[in-house]
Amino acid sequence: MRKTVYVLAMASLSALAVSAHAYSGQQYANEAKVSLDNARATALQARPGKVTDEELEKESGGSGLRYSFDIRAGAKTYEVGVDAQTGQVLENKAEGPHPD
Repeated sequence: MRKTVYVLAMASLSALAVSAHAYSGQQYANEAKVSLDNARATALQARPGKVTDEELEKESGGSGLRYSFDIRAGAKTYEVGVDAQTGQVLENKAEGPHPD
């Protein structure tokens, strides 16, 4: 009985951990040559701070598939776009009054 409860509890925790790493646009991940982790590292190198949002999206510019990160640095939030095919930084600017 204890073993069953333990296994069920661990399965529930694993499911929570997986969903915590889900991000918007994850359905495009198989089209990307650059991983989310590598793109995040590139974005944080370009704009040090704390990632508050991340997504993979089809958008014009570069290869047409990019990771977009909102990064909080000081009192401002910046949007940093990283091409999902090349790893090149496509955008690194302060968010405007109406962020996407």
